[in-house]
Amino acid sequence: MTRKMMLALVVAVGCAVAAQADVKLPPVISSHMVLQRDMPVPIWGTAAPGEEVTVAFAGQTKTAAADAQGKWMVKLDPLATSAEPRTMAITSSISHQPLTLSDVLVGEVWLGSGQSNMAGQSGSYEGRDAGLSNNLAAAPYPALRIIGSGASGWQEGTKENIRRFSALQFSFGVRLHKELGVPVGLLAGSVGGTPSGNWIGAAAFASDPTIKDAIAHAPPFDLDAAMKKHAQILAKWKQTEAAAKQKGTKPFGRAPLQPVKTGECRSGTVGCLYEKHIRAFIPYAIRGVLWDQGEAGTAIQGVDQFTVMGALFAGWRKDWGQGEFPFLYVEKPSGRGCGWDAKDPVTRNADAFSPLPAAVPSLVSFRTDYIHMMKHPNAFMVTASDLGSGVHPTNKSGYGARAARVALGAVYGKPVEIYGPVYQAYKIVDGKVVISFTHVGKGLVFRGGDKLQGFAVAGADRKFAWADAVIEGDTVVLSCAKIRGPQIIAYAWSNDITWANLFNKDGLPALPFRTDEK
Repeated sequence: MTRKMMLALVVAVGCAVAAQADVKLPPVISSHMVLQRDMPVPIWGTAAPGEEVTVAFAGQTKTAAADAQGKWMVKLDPLATSAEPRTMAITSSISHQPLTLSDVLVGEVWLGSGQSNMAGQSGSYEGRDAGLSNNLAAAPYPALRIIGSGASGWQEGTKENIRRFSALQFSFGVRLHKELGVPVGLLAGSVGGTPSGNWIGAAAFASDPTIKDAIAHAPPFDLDAAMKKHAQILAKWKQTEAAAKQKGTKPFGRAPLQPVKTGECRSGTVGCLYEKHIRAFIPYAIRGVLWDQGEAGTAIQGVDQFTVMGALFAGWRKDWGQGEFPFLYVEKPSGRGCGWDAKDPVTRNADAFSPLPAAVPSLVSFRTDYIHMMKHPNAFMVTASDLGSGVHPTNKSGYGARAARVALGAVYGKPVEIYGPVYQAYKIVDGKVVISFTHVGKGLVFRGGDKLQGFAVAGADRKFAWADAVIEGDTVVLSCAKIRGPQIIAYAWSNDITWANLFNKDGLPALPFRTDEK
């Protein structure tokens, strides 16, 4: 072998070793990131199998060897809050050339996910939301950082970056930043018009016992009949769509989804968006999740939102391996209730108070699943009945501020009330119904009109009539001459509830309830 050939061989081998020695990091591990304080912090990536990787940050040095697949991970010990931009150095046993990540902070980290009301960007809402516009005008935020799914790395909190980021997640994060006085990191992965069935991991869906039970006991579903009906609906949709195109008008929305068997997903596949938008963030240390989704339901035939979301909460937590971190979720439907104060930026878009309907409206409510979801472990509802209606409410700063209020009280232990009055129990005393509540806060009060209203009672025949209601201390006392022997009590049990006006003096509306709903 000639000297030239030997030199070429040495160079080739050297290049191969160098290529093998490349330490690679996921986008979520990058400069400008915020690390979660007060808990172990995973740092991970890939390298050559067997290669030792050392991570040095904040006086700590941790080393791990890449496994046979080239994957490695270290866990930093819990870190104290720090707004000081610091450097993280990552070196390997082969190259010894460090990867240097700069401007790393330590504070609070939250993930936002869901459909369009989470996905909507700040720039799309700032002209219609004065609170959001004011928050954007105050940018840059040196200690607020953002990263969306698919991004190449963390971004600083400049106005330009925030305008392309979730309006709700930013509004939530900036309020936390102001209230806690610590750096805040915001992750986001959401897609408009998507059902929860796309966001639950496939393994969690397949193994969850409550989902299995729901599928096993789902009402009979005639798929053939549903397919015939779908064909008719689809044909009509196509005609309407074609007519709209000819006129040059806006298309008539999305094509109707094809029916599927019980337990199958009508839209995409189970877990497809979880894999695309959430998986890459795991196991980045986070404080919790803010969730806004529900208009698209589950898309799982025979399985309701309450059941899917319980399995989703458990599945995400299992994959993260970080325990039962909190899930904050926004109540659905958006708005449709009256508010405490039209001058308050948070509730400025609340619907106007209205008189009681002549008859008690249908007591079948889309709200049911969201009220019941509070029963899932470490799940907290962001009350939204008083925050403004519409498929896409424009008051994103109000929604974000309400979510931050829930986080401050439920997660951070601040002395703030997170809910309006929540039904606890009732008893019959001298023919009257006496209702007790939790979350009475500073006391019960009605807002709007000249009396408390929105309560209905029914007897054994399950026919409801409006009840007269008065506040007595921390209870509400009902009487109804039309109903003898009341057995079922309901409050605000409808989708449109502008006529229901019980609040606590903290300014939060009472949650709907019906005593025969478990």
